[in-house]
Amino acid sequence: MVKLRLKRCGRKQRAIYRIVAIDVRSRREGRDLRKVGFYDPIKNQTYSNVPAILYFLEKGAQPTGTVYDILRKAEFFKEFRVSFDKKESKKKNRE
Repeated sequence: MVKLRLKRCGRKQRAIYRIVAIDVRSRREGRDLRKVGFYDPIKNQTYSNVPAILYFLEKGAQPTGTVYDILRKAEFFKEFRVSFDKKESKKKNRE
């Protein structure tokens, strides 16, 4: 199973995160399948490779909560109408 999650890089006290597609069994700094963007929390900047993110979401990749929030703030889900809803997926898992 593949997830879209953050991978930390940068210096101490100056963290920058890459948004990567990675196997769920890999650790945070483990080998990723593909880099699909980055997020700088200090400058509050985000870059997304939209075709790559759409590709992985269509293949069934699940974004983590933080990545979901970053993409939602960038209005990714409104613009592309991706058939992914965080709340619906949680309800399906409970049943």
